[in-house]
Amino acid sequence: MAEYDVVVIGGGAAGLMCAIEAGRRGRRVLVVEHADRVGKKILISGGGRCNFTNVNASPENYLSANPPFCRSALARSTPQDFVSLVESYSIPYHEKELGQLFCDGSAREIVQMLLAECQLAGVEIACNCTVSAVERPGDGFALVTSAGAVTCRHVVVASGGRSIPKMGASGFGYDLAQRFGHTIVPTRPGLVPLTLGQGELAHYGELSGVSLSVRAWCEGASFAGPLLFTHRGLSGPAILQVSSYWQQGEPLHVDLLPGMDASAWLSAEQRSHPGAELRTSLSDVVPKRLAVCLCDVELGSRPLRQYSTRDLQSIAGRLKGWEFRPIGTEGYRTAEVTVGGVDTTELSSSTMESRLVSGLYFIGEVVDVTGWLGGYNFQWAWASGYAAGQAV
Repeated sequence: MAEYDVVVIGGGAAGLMCAIEAGRRGRRVLVVEHADRVGKKILISGGGRCNFTNVNASPENYLSANPPFCRSALARSTPQDFVSLVESYSIPYHEKELGQLFCDGSAREIVQMLLAECQLAGVEIACNCTVSAVERPGDGFALVTSAGAVTCRHVVVASGGRSIPKMGASGFGYDLAQRFGHTIVPTRPGLVPLTLGQGELAHYGELSGVSLSVRAWCEGASFAGPLLFTHRGLSGPAILQVSSYWQQGEPLHVDLLPGMDASAWLSAEQRSHPGAELRTSLSDVVPKRLAVCLCDVELGSRPLRQYSTRDLQSIAGRLKGWEFRPIGTEGYRTAEVTVGGVDTTELSSSTMESRLVSGLYFIGEVVDVTGWLGGYNFQWAWASGYAAGQAV
């Protein structure tokens, strides 16, 4: 029976970082990964270039039922700490926008860097290896894996969430947490496109492929960025961001003219082009297909001279707060993250150790901490992995 100090279940971003830190501290570490290689979600992230962190990452960029929980880990392992590691391997990178850092080349460079650090730290990695049981006989743990029995003093669960099941995502970590008495904050897809009902799709489905910059908001959250109409509903960065906060049954509001005083603009258009149709003027500030659709669906269109001041103010209000009624999301199939997870009130914020079972840790996406789009979830993976790696 193989014996280790630490077994990390999951070879993603959080699991590898934890293993590296534990190995550096002289611990004998085994990473168990059910896929044929580690870091598969790293490899597809950022269009294959890995948005590996965000220089602006702070607790305010994370969603959790217990918002203060992430502060300790994020303070102890910062974006600059990871950037320093990247620079030590001479991996070229760039800031795309809003603090998002991407590799100039390929996400493979990040995975290769992590594997090199694992090797330096003496970490063992077992791929194509599944865990069928985790027991606690005495002070340690006994694991039954497809590669044989393993014992250890510490188990770190870094198995991720439910998002992108075609890559092997599952509820394993949640099931394991519950077997040891932990509570799971209800999970749902996050950073995911929203779907519209047949009624709205009859109007907006023809806009598939149309994109524009907006500000989208629902109860408690507002994000600026591109919106993309799809044949199922709404996507694009602004929609993905707000989707993590959107709740079933809530309306979604969209400012189609962010940064503009729509009422003043319409009044100016009326003065300068009184004979122009509303749809013609709208086509100057939003994509033409959208302008035509908005007028056909609800606004109507006639020469601007025929509108009263009150009419124009009403139209401006609609453009600044167009309402959609999503019926759901595209689900875990396309979700970038899972919202919810292991209840953080049952974990130590400084070490990620269970308050219920000593020696058991939960890190990364399996925990009820979800970041915004743009490198924030990777930063949580590095930070939570570091915190546990320093404790095991």
